[in-house]
Amino acid sequence: MPERLLVTSALPYANGPLHLGQIAGAYLPADIYVRFKRLTGADVVYICGSDEYGVPNLLAAQKEGIEPQELVDRYHFMNKRDFERLGMSFDNYSRTTLPAHIPLSQEFFLNLYNKGFITKKTTKQLYCPKCAMFLPDRYVEGTCPHCGSEGARGDQCEKCGRWIDPLLLVKPHCVICGQMPEVRETTQFYLDLPAFKEPIFEYINANTHWRDNVRNFCLGWLKEGLEERAITRDISWGVPVPIEGYKEKVIYVWFEAPIGYISATREWAEKIGKPDIWERYWKDPECKIIHFIGKDNIVFHAIVWPAILMGQDGYNLPYEIPASEFLNIEGKKLSTSRNWAVWLGDLLDRFPPDFVRYYLTAIAPETQDSDFVWADFMRRCNDELIDIYANLVNRSLSFIERYYSGRVPVNADMSDGDKKMVDVTLEYAGKVGDAIDGFKMKEALKYFMELAREGNKYYDASSPWHTRESDRCRCDATMHTIWRLLAVMSIVGEPFIPSTQSRLRKMLGLEEDINAYKWDKIGELKPDDRTVVSGVEVLFRKIEEGDVERERAKLGKPVDISLFVVKEKEEVIEGVIKVENISFDEFKKMDIRVASVKSCEKVEGADKLLKITLSDGEGERVVVAGIAEFYKPEDLIGRKLVLMANLEPRRMRGVLSSGMVLAATVEEKGVLKDVVLLTLDRDVPDGSSIM
Repeated sequence: MPERLLVTSALPYANGPLHLGQIAGAYLPADIYVRFKRLTGADVVYICGSDEYGVPNLLAAQKEGIEPQELVDRYHFMNKRDFERLGMSFDNYSRTTLPAHIPLSQEFFLNLYNKGFITKKTTKQLYCPKCAMFLPDRYVEGTCPHCGSEGARGDQCEKCGRWIDPLLLVKPHCVICGQMPEVRETTQFYLDLPAFKEPIFEYINANTHWRDNVRNFCLGWLKEGLEERAITRDISWGVPVPIEGYKEKVIYVWFEAPIGYISATREWAEKIGKPDIWERYWKDPECKIIHFIGKDNIVFHAIVWPAILMGQDGYNLPYEIPASEFLNIEGKKLSTSRNWAVWLGDLLDRFPPDFVRYYLTAIAPETQDSDFVWADFMRRCNDELIDIYANLVNRSLSFIERYYSGRVPVNADMSDGDKKMVDVTLEYAGKVGDAIDGFKMKEALKYFMELAREGNKYYDASSPWHTRESDRCRCDATMHTIWRLLAVMSIVGEPFIPSTQSRLRKMLGLEEDINAYKWDKIGELKPDDRTVVSGVEVLFRKIEEGDVERERAKLGKPVDISLFVVKEKEEVIEGVIKVENISFDEFKKMDIRVASVKSCEKVEGADKLLKITLSDGEGERVVVAGIAEFYKPEDLIGRKLVLMANLEPRRMRGVLSSGMVLAATVEEKGVLKDVVLLTLDRDVPDGSSIM
């Protein structure tokens, strides 16, 4: 039975654009892990989404003078796009304003309340007379009573990581008007964390596989003793408290946000048409739940969240919580308020996503804080990713394309040195896999690059530019071996630089779709008589000093965040993505024509794909279409279809698809219900143009 995993990344607040500190901590490591696990054949679901009910979101909306929903809509869709641009492979990127999230959060609250784990208390709270409101914790700032750090919030000190009672802040002030608040009485609901001390202690002690920074942090908290924690607030933006007489209060975000992992999983299950399957991941003990977070979220995910789950019925507890340390920028602590940050969307406008993925993995803050330095970003991308890896790809495949007409030698007489190179390749692949399995992404990337170095040494020692004329058989063996090396690297490097590896597989004559491969089968990748190396191109343009100097000059200067939205070619209007218009001249470039189906069959090993042979007026061509769930092959023969003829060919499950048949899709609540092929209302000759 394949390993079953439910992987999450911490839900980012939808109150601003994503920055690299977030990506390096909770998102990129998770994506690397998930991509690897999928290649091993694991049953893995990757969940994330926007955290939209937090006080920070309400504060940001008030500062802009807009409604909170308008603000979270803007940043939810913008961040979702930027995640997609980076190559994140979420199975579902959801949001906590999802209608189904509210009743689920209220259900969790009531379960704990009915079991006596939530109680009411009338307590003192800071109140701002000028703003005429009780101040939620993030509406208050002051000096930390524990470490003396200024600018500590009323919920937690960023410097020492301690929770703070807002009443204990030294010299508190309202973040809206700046005035000192006064103390008044209010009634709130509290989670009885002390009641869970023993089971939480046993739970953490049992998880000896956790990173030391996570276990030690949690054990330190437990040693100091757990306290009851208020879980309601006197604000209008949030999940309403489901208790009669208190519905003007809302459930605080730290309680309901992790429940978003479950509501997002349930939404995913609905989307794939299997509404009950979510329980296989949250309630079946065979499934391991893994939460990727930053270290500022340790206490919530390793103590509070397990306590909330313990108060429910039958939910799995987190198995692993890989928490990363912080990413600094050019030697200073990252600060979004001072714009001492590198924004993901802005960076992706000028650099390939795989540059970002490569460098952030190379400096990953796994066990200690790390530093993003622009000069180092340039050096690592140029000297390592380009000069070592991309250079190996380009010079070896260009050689095959030029001197072998792209035909890779198949039955080569391999020497001991060639066989050793193959063995070394598989040895390093094993090291990469073991490191990722142990949540050591930086180490895994190091092994990947060491393999590229070994490949360059082998290529130089083999000197194919000499043996091409002096010993053709020896040259054949070198090209056979180097193709096998790069084929393996195209799979092994997929978790780190997926866009680049897809391009590499295309050059190698392999299927671009990574789903066609499994990690334990990479040793079987060999060229055959159909293998053709083609379309070899330079993978990257080198970064110039001027490029990074312009980026460094932006640090600490005011930035118009709205620019990150309008730069995109998509505009969000009331939750709907509107695609930018194209010109008529652009439309005329599309070769859309009538074609009739000559034959049709299922693609071997693919339940959803049909191989359709079409007569398009100029001859015959093959198109692969994902419509096998909706059409039987025999029902299509003889039918006239609408063909996009000049779409770039793509290999799918070993079949080269040269075009695309057009169809309408029918969806209900995001779930694909039907696919309807476009046809004509009267007979016209094959090849007739459609305009």
